Amino acid sequence: MTKLTPEPDVPLKRVIVIVLDGAGVGALPDADVYGDQGANTLKHVIEKHQPLKLQNLFSLGLAAVLKLKEADRIKLIDGSAYGRMQPLSPGKDTTSGHWELAGLVLEHPFPLFPQGFPSAVIDQFEKAIGRRTLGNVAASGTEIIKELGAEHLKTGFPIVYTSADSVFQIAAHENVVSREMLYQWCEKARAILTGSYAVGRVIARPFIGDDGAYQRTAGRHDYSLEPPGETLLDQAKAAGYPVAVVGKVADIFTHRGITEKRPGGNNQLINADLELLIDHCPTGLLWATYGDFDTVYGHRNDSAGFARALEEFDLNLGSILKKLKNEDLLLITADHGCDPTFPTTDHTREFVPIITWSPALASKEFEPNLGLRKSYADLAATAAAWLKIERSGEGKPFNWFSKT
Repeated sequence: MTKLTPEPDVPLKRVIVIVLDGAGVGALPDADVYGDQGANTLKHVIEKHQPLKLQNLFSLGLAAVLKLKEADRIKLIDGSAYGRMQPLSPGKDTTSGHWELAGLVLEHPFPLFPQGFPSAVIDQFEKAIGRRTLGNVAASGTEIIKELGAEHLKTGFPIVYTSADSVFQIAAHENVVSREMLYQWCEKARAILTGSYAVGRVIARPFIGDDGAYQRTAGRHDYSLEPPGETLLDQAKAAGYPVAVVGKVADIFTHRGITEKRPGGNNQLINADLELLIDHCPTGLLWATYGDFDTVYGHRNDSAGFARALEEFDLNLGSILKKLKNEDLLLITADHGCDPTFPTTDHTREFVPIITWSPALASKEFEPNLGLRKSYADLAATAAAWLKIERSGEGKPFNWFSKT
């Protein structure tokens, strides 16, 4: 790809945001309201599968965030800082988590439909697509295609389901329903799901394979609500910066405030695209969300897979750190929890880590412990301050220069 250049007179500053999807660091005070008391995604995974090779994450402060017993023996990389953030937004959803990280706090949660969607929604959707639907229950995506896949293949009726999150998911076999048609159906559903039915995301879930051996494909596509206010991405683009994202980030922000997007895929493809952007986008805002932690491992209670993915990410992180320059700020965080050691397969209501590093801060004297931040929006405020973008709203920037 060609180099992405900023508008004239834009400072040569760059922020790289990495979201480890579902990598929470402990139950929030209100976790009991969600049935998530005791959740602690990263700590439970790390302790269950120790010793893990997480040298880079630990030396940036993750061990200290989790209060692991080895934290006192680990020397932090100069210029790093660490802490935890709690959400002001209700819920434990990918969309609300990402929006708040970008500075947009929700007052009310997205609607949930644990008993399935009302007939007013399903009848309208079936009329729009010209055929009946199967399912309409809250279910695991892999389990419901096992249960209803054969009937779907026989009838051509799509499988509609939801979860503990605010989602309307449509699953269809690619030999029965083309991806293009499935995406059209999702667009029709998105147009229907407004007002009190305005779920956070409509998700296309194509799959392949024979009965008993179905596999979901990389054709997933998310149709989010339009963010109801300005986000960090909007503000960075308006300031003349390139805004380059990887994977589902573009869908979550409805492709708004974005100048370049890379498709990503699994964690390794996400990482490859992020490194490509780092090489070709010398300034601006770069944002990549590593989704496998949540989708492939958290939701499937696969703590061993989650642990392996952490080690793989840590190895890739070493390569990323070597690419960063004085004008760069790295921010690593999460959007919610998804504890694979928990009895459910749902997201968990947790604090998220915040880990920061910049070569420019290596010679500065400051307190590396950022403490407990009162909003995910502190990330947006910090990124905006680094890029010298004026903004208002929730969030306070980290003060790296307070004397120790």
